[in-house]
Amino acid sequence: MYRFLLTPRWCGITLFALLAIPFCIFMGSWQLSRFEDRVATHRSDEHRPDPARQASAPLDSLLPVNLDTSGRQAHATGHYAEQFLVPDRVVDGKQGSYVLTLLRTDGGKALPVVRGWLPPGAKAPAAPEGPVTVTGSLQASENSGTDGAYSGGGLPSGQIGIISAASLVNLVPYPVYDAWVTLPRASAGLTAVPAAAPQNSGLDLKSFQNLGYTGEWFVFAGFVVFMWFRLARREAEALRDVELGLVPDEQPTVDAGAPATTAESVGAKAEAEAPVSS
Repeated sequence: MYRFLLTPRWCGITLFALLAIPFCIFMGSWQLSRFEDRVATHRSDEHRPDPARQASAPLDSLLPVNLDTSGRQAHATGHYAEQFLVPDRVVDGKQGSYVLTLLRTDGGKALPVVRGWLPPGAKAPAAPEGPVTVTGSLQASENSGTDGAYSGGGLPSGQIGIISAASLVNLVPYPVYDAWVTLPRASAGLTAVPAAAPQNSGLDLKSFQNLGYTGEWFVFAGFVVFMWFRLARREAEALRDVELGLVPDEQPTVDAGAPATTAESVGAKAEAEAPVSS
């Protein structure tokens, strides 16, 4: 009854199922491990001192930005240079723009500094002139997945969609730090931008998305098993019905445009050759 499982067609179906099941289980386990890592990070963050309350440190000593240094107070000395607006940013539930000014440090490298948030239609105040020392919360460079980031083109001159060295290096003729800081106290006419929690940390919506994907992959694995047995059972039942004669023979259909059968042809020929009585 089940000899059909050895046919090439069913060997292919079985091979696909044998490959799909472990793949689904692997992907589900990987998504579960991602969720567990976020839970562990969240628990460790609860016992970690507030980065903003730690003593300020030189910028270079806190790079590269990671979970331990994100939010730390970093200071750097230099003079302000080019200034840009970062549109479509929300502060206190209101949409506006960040005012980002590059600080040319003594080493020549520039640090992006968010001096504050600007409401729509307002003019950004000019940056202070001369040597300045800034102290702000250190943040990692943004990417296309950052909230509010805009990776498309078409922005007016003087605006950028993502705060990152990759976005700024094409706009200025000097190197840029792969990090940025936001000042705790903004200039007149601006609102201070609070530091954001580092990405992939804490129990946010993405954490529970990982948990949901875990369940989906395990469901897919069970669905593959269910469909294999269902298809095999249906084919076995169909073969059994044929052996028991429960499947009626198919009646040939006559096509009006098809040539006549042999019997019909012979009859027509006989009628044509028969003598015609007068």
